[in-house]
Amino acid sequence: MPRIRPSTPRPAAALAGALCLAAVACGGPAQGPDTSPGAGGARAGYPVTLENCGRTTTYREPPSRVVVMNGASVAEVSSLLALGLGDRVAANAQSYGMSEVKGRARAIAKLPARGIDQGGATDIPRETMLGLRPDAVLSTTSYGFRAENGFATRDDLASAGANSYISPAGCDDDPSRMRIADSYRLLTDLGRIFHVDDRARRLIAASRQKIDAVAAKVKDRKRPRVMVLFSNMSMGTNDFSAIAANGIWNDILAKAGGTNAFSTATRNTFADLSKEKVAAEPVDALVVVSYQDRDPEGYARKLLRQFPQWPAAKAGRYIVLSDSIYLGPSNDIAVDRIARMLHPDAFPAAR
Repeated sequence: MPRIRPSTPRPAAALAGALCLAAVACGGPAQGPDTSPGAGGARAGYPVTLENCGRTTTYREPPSRVVVMNGASVAEVSSLLALGLGDRVAANAQSYGMSEVKGRARAIAKLPARGIDQGGATDIPRETMLGLRPDAVLSTTSYGFRAENGFATRDDLASAGANSYISPAGCDDDPSRMRIADSYRLLTDLGRIFHVDDRARRLIAASRQKIDAVAAKVKDRKRPRVMVLFSNMSMGTNDFSAIAANGIWNDILAKAGGTNAFSTATRNTFADLSKEKVAAEPVDALVVVSYQDRDPEGYARKLLRQFPQWPAAKAGRYIVLSDSIYLGPSNDIAVDRIARMLHPDAFPAAR
């Protein structure tokens, strides 16, 4: 599983997991929001059964001590907050430090155990996890449940009375096939697990409506070539090893009326390219993705100065995003902001 090494600071972090969301959820009709106790102490609408990454999981009541693993992601914790489930989080290891959604970064910072000691590992170690006494654990990928990585397995957690959930393409740890639909699947699954299906459906419907409206405005326009990369990140051996090549961002770019300038450089999620190969591409616009970087704007401006021949540099065309371009509940924001950068005349200012 690939690691991201920030230029400053340099500790390793697992990023491919950050974007992995694919699992399959099925079984039983969607339930309403009522979770009041029924006859014999059973909860209305339960049990809920999901097929998740080859494993059948059954929830007999809504989880109340949820542990959210890091995975270099905020998809899971952001989805919980969007669904109004922040009070169910017993420990959260996810944070980017910024968000396109007003108040989200602050809300994440207020959750318990955000700074939980990961013991030098890339995520919560086995003994620490079991000591948290969770009744549900969310991981971005299957990587977070592998014993060889020092983590509690799904069997370990089941023996301790906890369910486990892997976010949808996280089953095979391959985020290169990720799409916006996977963000919706995460919301759908969490809606079923916590019996807040209506909330999940409303969020998904609102997101689809916004994205469809933007896509309709730009569908017949020329598609600029966009470079998407992570600020101050190193993942390989070349000067530019954190270029987003395939994954959810390509779906977002397509909806926004653009195309990824480096999608053919590799079949993998990230391209690892030399400065010369990057310079040879006619980049029309730049999307800098901030992953715990304090100055992504400065990085974007520096990059444009480094490649003055780019149409993007000549026009000063760039945007900085954080969580909206990743897996999560806010992809509509990324679509809207990128589309407005690429096609400003399609969005005349309101008078």
